Amino acid sequence: MALVGPSGAGKTSLLRAIAGLVRPAAGRIVLDGETWFDASARVWRPPEERRVGLVFQEYALFPHMSVRANVAFGGEGRVDELLERFRISALARARPDELSGGERQRVALARALARDPAVLLLDEPLAALDAHTRSAVRAELHELLRELGLPTLVVTHDYEDAAALADEVGVLVDGELRQLAPPGELVARPADAFVASFTGANLLRGTARRDDGLTLVRLESGDEIYSADELEGPVGVVVYPWEIVVGPAPDGGSALNAIRAEVRSVTRVGSRVRVQLGPLTAELTQASVERLDLVPGRVAVASFKATATRLVSL
Repeated sequence: MALVGPSGAGKTSLLRAIAGLVRPAAGRIVLDGETWFDASARVWRPPEERRVGLVFQEYALFPHMSVRANVAFGGEGRVDELLERFRISALARARPDELSGGERQRVALARALARDPAVLLLDEPLAALDAHTRSAVRAELHELLRELGLPTLVVTHDYEDAAALADEVGVLVDGELRQLAPPGELVARPADAFVASFTGANLLRGTARRDDGLTLVRLESGDEIYSADELEGPVGVVVYPWEIVVGPAPDGGSALNAIRAEVRSVTRVGSRVRVQLGPLTAELTQASVERLDLVPGRVAVASFKATATRLVSL
């Protein structure tokens, strides 16, 4: 499971509470029937009595210790096994400052697992990595977590990381869990405008009314679009970048909605290109951008289907 949310949402505080590093004012923390904290019953298990493996955001490795010594700090019984499993046996004598970001992460995970934990807690596990390393380590971490089969809670501010690493994702804002669901459901049926925008959607505002079996939305810009969702009054309009077709004219297919606007920016992100077109961001291939000659200042049309236009209450 992953928790995603902006800075200050309470994600790290939750991990620290589970690990016993902070004592909440209220609530309960229970794992497999074993109560670690219960405010009303005045139950409190100290950190050393909780089977928790915690990996901090910056990994918190001891700089003066070798890789072997860092792992052994978590527990000496499985050091050789874990060094082999994480493919860091050859680095056993190295110090943390001699390692790459991905290698440091593996050492931190090995140290956490050396405690033989019942649950693994990862605080922003990819935040310390550069963009070049991030995607490769993300895939490696996903496979590792699947192999371990250990209950794991990942916290991150990056929805892409959360969706790649977890089967369920919770969106946390100001200490409140807005929605908990599989990543695909968060995209298909966001509970509110914040969840929609945090999962990477375009969010427009307007006023909706029913019109001949569909919902007509008049946007703040004055444009009118249709949605297959049934909602009336002030609404947030949710459209994902990959559901937008860009061209010199409205799409001639089944896309009912079209917004003509000026290209504001063109940014390459991995193998895709994000085009900011007026209030919308579309995700295209490099070939499409070149074919359409999309450059800042050029006017183009963003088309998208009514079925791809989701509505949320404001």
